[in-house]
Amino acid sequence: MEDGFTLKNSTIGIFGLGLMGGSLAMGLKGHCARLIGFDSDPSTLEFALSKEIVSSALPKEPRDRVSGATAMAEAQSTLAPDASAGERIDLLILATPVPTIIDILRQLPSMISYPCIVMDIGSTKRDILQAMSTLPENFDPIGGHPICGKEKLGLENADANLFQNAPFVVTPLERTTYRAKSAIQQIISAIGARQIEMNADNHDRILAHTSHLPFLISSSLARSTPHEFSSLIGSGFRSTSRLAATPSSMMMGVLKSNRENILNAIGQFGNSLHEMEVALQNEEYSKLEDILNQSRKSYLLLSGNY
Repeated sequence: MEDGFTLKNSTIGIFGLGLMGGSLAMGLKGHCARLIGFDSDPSTLEFALSKEIVSSALPKEPRDRVSGATAMAEAQSTLAPDASAGERIDLLILATPVPTIIDILRQLPSMISYPCIVMDIGSTKRDILQAMSTLPENFDPIGGHPICGKEKLGLENADANLFQNAPFVVTPLERTTYRAKSAIQQIISAIGARQIEMNADNHDRILAHTSHLPFLISSSLARSTPHEFSSLIGSGFRSTSRLAATPSSMMMGVLKSNRENILNAIGQFGNSLHEMEVALQNEEYSKLEDILNQSRKSYLLLSGNY
């Protein structure tokens, strides 16, 4: 592969034009030569073209929703199967749920035989990087994960500014080249994010606490609150429970692929909550106040406000 990568001269393919993939396409518009959108939902492709979010969208023929991997295979068949003919994608970004990313990675060798950088923006990294490590040499893989989002998904909620000042984790493989690292650095710069590099294990361990556990806590709070209490719900409840609005289809792959780390995070959270429960049961209000003061200090440190 060539040593250099220039974003402005490159053709970028984004598979998955939902909230994250669509926002990324919006953020990259004008920074690359061409944007090609891939999605399994025809209405999403139609919307992306009508709003000029991408230069072209595949598959082009109207059809019922199909699996992500099937859509990728059909779309890729309209592109060049090798370096000598047709249109080539310089960098393919996978912006689908984690199981679909892994499914696509397994099928990529039968779809693309020319040199191509492949990156993902999945919410867990270990299983994805393992699948990337099996790709043939013509692929230059690198993992990524922007730490941002909304509970309302879909292209209609995409925002070009979604990544502004957000941490963007980069998880390279041992085989990742300077060219792929340069490509993701240029993308991060173009969308206004902040790059943080770490390995997959550390990413998954940390995100279990900072992203995956909060989703489960929000879900548990929403599920355990009686519906008849809705008239007295205020901003505190809404901000604490808002992640429960995230569709389960987007989170099941995350929970499965990061199961052990999430269970450890649940255990630590459960111990902390139990400590508060015991203090309250035993009317140890001085101890409870100490716990709450420690919690406040932890929040201020975590949020950078201390």
